[in-house]
Amino acid sequence: MNRKMRKVLTVFLVLLLLPAIALADLEVHFLDVGQGDCAVVLCDGEAMVIDGGPRASAGMVYRYIRETLGLRHIDYVISTHPHVDHVYGLSSVLNAAPADLLLSPVREWDSKAFEYVLKYAAKQGTPLAVPAVSDTLRLGGAVVTVLHCWPEAVSESRTNDASIVLRIDYGKTSFLFTGDAEDWSEYMMLDAGANLKADVLKVSHHGSSTASTKPFLEAVQPSWAVISVGKNNEYGHPHRQVLERLEKIGAKTLRTDELGTIAFRSDGDRLQVLN
Repeated sequence: MNRKMRKVLTVFLVLLLLPAIALADLEVHFLDVGQGDCAVVLCDGEAMVIDGGPRASAGMVYRYIRETLGLRHIDYVISTHPHVDHVYGLSSVLNAAPADLLLSPVREWDSKAFEYVLKYAAKQGTPLAVPAVSDTLRLGGAVVTVLHCWPEAVSESRTNDASIVLRIDYGKTSFLFTGDAEDWSEYMMLDAGANLKADVLKVSHHGSSTASTKPFLEAVQPSWAVISVGKNNEYGHPHRQVLERLEKIGAKTLRTDELGTIAFRSDGDRLQVLN
């Protein structure tokens, strides 16, 4: 093959690959784990898992990460707080794919579920870190910012308010992950002047009325509100007051107990619901 022909072929292959390159978007999967939380964020070949769901869904979480998404490596694993409905499945996450970094608001917690997570992390050599407000991470072309992390809340018996709250920006689109942060945390972020405006809000504490205050939701102004919640759960989540507040600000509410796993894709300009 002469030089000219090789050059033409090279240009042709580059043009052929351009659509595939352009499709390297941000994807966010809110897994249907019942009464708990688990989300997987994918961007430019990198991955982040936020919480792992309860014991009952641990096997499903493993299969979703390993088989459905085909992940063999995770860049960041986030334990928003150590309650069992968020932390139990993180052992399955780490078992499915080793991680570079584990973030948690606490280093110790008196529960077997949290101890198992630490055990898997140590076995893989995954370091554990407690983030600070305003810390940032890069996930491919996305920027992840810590808006809230209050470890001291655990000693004050407000473990939900210890939750790591994350904002993810990808181009002109944004997501807000709130763990189980309650009204106290929301007012702390409002008082601190945090940038809360987001296109997609992961509604805190499964739609409990202990969170999602009117001032907080008005600051976020989400187009979509995702509620991760178990069908016919014993807590009555999501609470009617929260659903009414979301409707009042014009957010479209998507619930895992009604839709199953919910997924979004962003090209940096527009968001698409994949369900």
